[in-house]
Order: sequence, then C-alpha cells, then structure tokens
Amino acid sequence: MIALLQRVKTARVTVDEKTVADIGPGLLVYVAVQQDDDGQTLVRMGERVLAYRLFDDGTGRMNRSVMDVKGEVLLVPQFTLAADTHKGLRPSFSRAAEPARAAGLFDRFSDHLRANCAKVQTGRFGACMQVHSVNDGPVTFWLEV
Repeated sequence: MIALLQRVKTARVTVDEKTVADIGPGLLVYVAVQQDDDGQTLVRMGERVLAYRLFDDGTGRMNRSVMDVKGEVLLVPQFTLAADTHKGLRPSFSRAAEPARAAGLFDRFSDHLRANCAKVQTGRFGACMQVHSVNDGPVTFWLEV
C-alpha cells in the first residue's frame, strides 16, 4: 500500500461538479492499493498515517500528528501511485491491485481510519475526481507498507 500525505489547510473532492468530500486543516492522503496488500497492510498503513508527525509543535519542528492537532483526513483513491515508471514512456500498472479488490481494501482502510479518527472523508473509488487543496508548507511525504 502506498500513501502520499500532504499537509493541507483545506481540501475537497468534486465529482460531476458536486462536492463529495470537504475538510479543513489536516491531511490529504492519496492511496494506492497494491497486489500483495492485505488486512495487515492496511492496519499498519493506518497506524502510520494517523501517527506520522508532520505538524508543527510550536517550536518550528514537525513533532505532532494529525491526531495530536485534531485535524481532518481526506482519503483519495489513486491507483496511479502504484505505477512502474522505470522504463519507457508509458507507465505499467502491474503492481496495482485489481480494481474490485482494491476498492474493497480502500473501503476497509477508510473504515479503519474512521474507527480511530472520527474526521475522515473519502473521494469516490473509480470516479473521475477533481481534487482541490491548499497545501500547507508545502509538506508532502510518501509512505509505503
């Protein structure tokens, strides 16, 4: 599983010009499910996302997690993060999980985060989404489990 975390002031997702998710300060997390991911993978990634320290502690250091700052989380499914771009000019998506399996694991991942952090919203799996965000910093980290 891959998660691209962006610290944001605000973020929202629209589908067909309708807002489907909208958060204030917190994390915008793009999520890719890979072929070998399972329940243990999503639990471990969930722990990392919620505990990863990328918010200021008041002394100029990134020592606080989204949980510490009581921030919100917006999860956006994005299989393209699993692309293999090592060769040629066209990405290979052979590492990405098959869509139906990925959708199920993404939903389980969302549920796991909601069980541990009440302020979680999601984009729509398989939809053509427009993601709007105001990055804070910018601060962006790539996590892989």
